[in-house]
Amino acid sequence: MRNHQFAIRPTTPTQALDELHQIRFLDDTTEALTTPSALLKAFYAKSWPEFPAASSVEAQLADLLATPDTDAATFLATHDNVPVTVFYNLALQRLDFAVGRDFDLADPLAAMTKIQLPVSSHAGADFTLAELKQAWYLLLATHTKTGQTFLDQLTTHGYFVPFYHDASVTKPLLFNGKAQAVFDTSELLRDVVYVESSQDTDHDGQRDLLKVEVLRPAETADGLKVPVLFTSSPYNQGTNDAEGEALTHNVNVPLTPKQPVHRTLAYVTAPETPSAVPAPRPVTATTRTAEEHFAREQSYTLNDYFLARGFAVAYAAGIGTKDSDGLRTTGDPDETISTTAVIEWLAGNRTAFTTRAATTAIAAWWSNQAIAMTGRSYLGTLSTAAATTGVQGLKTVISEAAISSWYDYYRDGGLVIAPGGFPGEDADVLAEEVFSRQQQAGAYHKLQGKWQAALAQITHDQDRTTGNYNRFWDARNYLKHAQDIKADLLLVHGLNDWNVKPRNVNNLWNAVRDLPVTKKLILHQGQHIYINAFRSIDYTDIVNLWLTHELLGVDNQADTLLPNVIIQDNTQPERWQAFDDWDAPTNPQRRFTLREGELIDAPVATPGTGAISFSDQLPVKQFEHYTHHIDDWQADLLGDKHNAMANHRLIFKSAGLEHDLVLDGKPTINLRVAVNQPVGMLSFQLVDYGDAKRLKANPTPLRQALDLGYHWREDSLREFQLGPVTPWHLITKGHRNLQNRTNTYQVDELKPNVFYDLSVTLQPTHHRLLAGHQLGLVIYATDFGMTVRGNQDLQYSIQLDTATLTVPTLAD
Repeated sequence: MRNHQFAIRPTTPTQALDELHQIRFLDDTTEALTTPSALLKAFYAKSWPEFPAASSVEAQLADLLATPDTDAATFLATHDNVPVTVFYNLALQRLDFAVGRDFDLADPLAAMTKIQLPVSSHAGADFTLAELKQAWYLLLATHTKTGQTFLDQLTTHGYFVPFYHDASVTKPLLFNGKAQAVFDTSELLRDVVYVESSQDTDHDGQRDLLKVEVLRPAETADGLKVPVLFTSSPYNQGTNDAEGEALTHNVNVPLTPKQPVHRTLAYVTAPETPSAVPAPRPVTATTRTAEEHFAREQSYTLNDYFLARGFAVAYAAGIGTKDSDGLRTTGDPDETISTTAVIEWLAGNRTAFTTRAATTAIAAWWSNQAIAMTGRSYLGTLSTAAATTGVQGLKTVISEAAISSWYDYYRDGGLVIAPGGFPGEDADVLAEEVFSRQQQAGAYHKLQGKWQAALAQITHDQDRTTGNYNRFWDARNYLKHAQDIKADLLLVHGLNDWNVKPRNVNNLWNAVRDLPVTKKLILHQGQHIYINAFRSIDYTDIVNLWLTHELLGVDNQADTLLPNVIIQDNTQPERWQAFDDWDAPTNPQRRFTLREGELIDAPVATPGTGAISFSDQLPVKQFEHYTHHIDDWQADLLGDKHNAMANHRLIFKSAGLEHDLVLDGKPTINLRVAVNQPVGMLSFQLVDYGDAKRLKANPTPLRQALDLGYHWREDSLREFQLGPVTPWHLITKGHRNLQNRTNTYQVDELKPNVFYDLSVTLQPTHHRLLAGHQLGLVIYATDFGMTVRGNQDLQYSIQLDTATLTVPTLAD
């Protein structure tokens, strides 16, 4: 394995000693020890909190080898000195690395280098007492084989239990710039409140009340003010899966011609006229004590980790969900308002009530008024939405796999495009799925008519007929207000995420590039996943460093220590690299021209090479098979040129690359296209061709429970591993309606058999093609996983004379 730790904070020797005192590895007893071996033995005795007896410690030491011939108990009893090699032989074993399998006792430093574990400074072959203290400090911050820091591992064994109720312990307690788990999770307080928002989305004449579930440390009852992690999850109070499935749209329908129309951006811009809002409810009493509580929330394991470290966590599902008021709206400003309302309450700027009767107000008096938003997908999307309002109190968002414009989620280039894996889903389907008020018969009885009318309006306004950008989608475009972001950003996205496609994070990253906020980006090789339980990267430590800086105001160098961009390599497991930027405007551009079956590495197309054609219509049996087996369609689309898709797509391949080629940004295709009818679309896939073992599509569970505290919740450790040899890998893709050649809101005329210029920008990527591989471009029409599937008699022709593929590159 390889270890990547971006969040180890450089610490001065004096500060390291202070912190070792604070966490009690150094005390009067250990400071009085005069030999390195005695000190190391004392450190190890403290590191087994579950074995308080001296005889038990001896037994544990006897199970470790200090040298190939001597166990640790014997060595430390017979030597005063501690050779550097002995220290790391013992350290590697305590970090769960196996002798003979992971490292050789004869040369532990070689293993430290190979695994990429940090080695403490030393002047000679043996550690001095002072050097040993610094080495132990660094060891505590070093990752074990399971991807936790050694100190976090000790935490799960109860190291910090004596700190829970010790009044002399300063809370929060920091080590290496990060908050430590000195809070007893068995004593968490669980409150329910109802925040009153500035909206009335169900039009009942009263402001919407929003249920919020809060978990906070018991110490807050005694006056401790703590930061808050807020996760806004429309799924939090349940989903209507059957109803959503019933509403899912049929995608086996033809692509229909659109009436040409020339519209301006102003025409499709959504008006920002606030609606009338009822007056606030009168407050008849105030209290500091919640009246309602809950037993178990739908938690997020990253939040669970921080609950043990003194952060409060708030969960809210928002308007139109169980125990809240309002109607679902799928991403519009009303949903943003319901999200920021909770932030405003947490920051002390909005009223919440103890019950739905809404008479007694309760403040978030335990909050230090510094809030972060967390979550993936819809949860991360609402984090992005809230950030674009500049709401007071929101210090940072950790936004994972988030939508920045809903058009880029459900549409592409004037086409209705499904999120990967969910053909037929749309904004109305999602609204129905998360309208969990429907699960409360009494509430739904009163609301059914309003909801059905609101749902019908969403269905109408989303416009599956044309796929054009319109005011409905413009109202759900958070990028329009990116300049209002005041919160610092930690953005995380999968380069192979075809659900929330990479364009969403790329557009946001480019929109905030010049804003005066701190922003960091992590790109992984996964699909639509969390990465907080990966072994090879210290993601949880990164977030701890980040949140300690952002919410506790600690100057731990998080803003400068963490790289601007961290990207997981696609060719090797457990390899992450730091970069200054992603898709930088200054990236060199490499141009390939298209010739029949070939990508020519040349900036100018070859004149007089003519046109080539393909048909989109498949034999009925083949078409029906693909509609039920999309993986088979994808394999045939990219596979051998003589297979069943041979006449239904075009494949262009470069010569074998002489050197590795790193793509970084948005590939662009320029060509001239004609179709035999007044309707048509083109789809594109950029492909890495070459036999190789590649990372599996999904991370592999490592059968290792990852404890998040002491006697607390746990996660499942996982990691991307290499799979069998495969002949290709999809790098990126893109789509375009041929009637939206100018933009997504203007509809152009499309005459049959007339060639038109077309420029298409594919989804952004970062991908390394190895030397010997071929870069491939596949041009086709129907995308069985994303577009409508009409199986129409459409014949496409591509002129090669001027056709080019331009890819942004990065110097290796």
